[in-house]
Amino acid sequence: MSQVIDQQFMQIALLEAQQALVQQEVPVGAVVVDRYHNIISQAHNLTEARNSQLAHAEILAIEQATQKLGDWRLNGYSLYVTLEPCAMCMNLILLSRLDAVIFGANSKLFGYSLDKYNSFEIYNCPVVVRSGVCSTESRLLLQSFFNSKR
Repeated sequence: MSQVIDQQFMQIALLEAQQALVQQEVPVGAVVVDRYHNIISQAHNLTEARNSQLAHAEILAIEQATQKLGDWRLNGYSLYVTLEPCAMCMNLILLSRLDAVIFGANSKLFGYSLDKYNSFEIYNCPVVVRSGVCSTESRLLLQSFFNSKR
């Protein structure tokens, strides 16, 4: 997709992240989009509210998309997320057969790219990964949250 379209969808993911911030959740938002640029689902972190690590924004958005579509396979869909997915979420992205994941800020603590031993080749499901879309906005939102907790 073009940079303009990527930024438009990331802005929606950022609105989701702001909802998480209001709810005292780590401000991460995610949006699933089809190849025609239609939003299929959107979600934000709810790990505190649900007391579960399974309530990451990516997982909730993917789950909503699969329920809406009636299929766990998300070929032809892309995921926009404000923070680099963790290894758990990245594996779900691959298993869900998403075509692309586009994220804003890098995660220096939990990002999937930190695991140098993790190989996604076993899934035989290539995924395009683009980073840095609206990274400043994503990073500032996260910093404001963590600064308020210190």
